[in-house]
Amino acid sequence: MRIAIGISGASGAIFGVRLLEELKYLGVETHLVISGWGEYTITEETGQSVQDVKDLASFCHEEKDMAAVISSGSFPLNAMVVAPCSMKTLAGIACGFADDLIVRAADVCLKERRKLILLTRETPLSQIHLENMLRAARCGAIIMPPVPAFYSHPATIEDIVNQTVGRVLNQLDLPARKLKIWEG
Repeated sequence: MRIAIGISGASGAIFGVRLLEELKYLGVETHLVISGWGEYTITEETGQSVQDVKDLASFCHEEKDMAAVISSGSFPLNAMVVAPCSMKTLAGIACGFADDLIVRAADVCLKERRKLILLTRETPLSQIHLENMLRAARCGAIIMPPVPAFYSHPATIEDIVNQTVGRVLNQLDLPARKLKIWEG
């Protein structure tokens, strides 16, 4: 399996980092793109270096490298996850304005009918945000805001992150070892 991961500049870089950790554990090939503001958010919110995060990926691509393999539909990619997905990145995806590699790779997923999961991060949401989410969903994207599930009785931020990442892994048809499943 081959999955692209985009980390944009919205708060919540830990979701992308934890997803990379889990995919590495599972032996999945990953292609990582981090936006400039994503790099800032990684260091600000996680305490990890950008290089530490890049080391989790199989391959790393620069945000402006529009010739990267993931920019082409001829490159066999199973899915893409943008975690977190800023409203700017969402707007680019929803409108097909592929001015960076995260948006271009997402655009390729949509045109090739591949799975695209967007962990959209913003609150409150404006009508523009909601319309962009709807537009992306109508084009085939899965809109998956990282909303905590309290039935799992999370005790830490890590528990909340693991639950969300587990749900993403479910969407990718991959095993989620840290997901607490609802049992009624």
